[in-house]
Amino acid sequence: MTTDSDIELSGPFQARDANGRNLDVKSIRIFDEGYGIIDVYVKFKDRLDPGAYKDSVLVRAIIDRLRAVGYKGPDFGHSDPGLQESRLIVLEAPEEFAPFAKSKGWKNLAEDFDE
Repeated sequence: MTTDSDIELSGPFQARDANGRNLDVKSIRIFDEGYGIIDVYVKFKDRLDPGAYKDSVLVRAIIDRLRAVGYKGPDFGHSDPGLQESRLIVLEAPEEFAPFAKSKGWKNLAEDFDE
């Protein structure tokens, strides 16, 4: 994940996982443009346990953080398991996330084809 075309939605914070551990999140980011579906990249300071992207307590903490910075909408879950990394969780946002993303500078490239 690069940072030259990213929009930071949140800086560092701590998130608790299902084992009760506090994990240091470095940032929550999205790419600055896309085609409708928005992947949300959550970068961690330390390596995560395998399968951490399926940890419902951890995902809830991340979504709660997004709500604290202005997101209003339904919960969402992890993206393609192949995108997950040892220090990165990738979540797939629902359509309702788009207005929040736009307010942060995201551009929906699919709108260029709407007529």
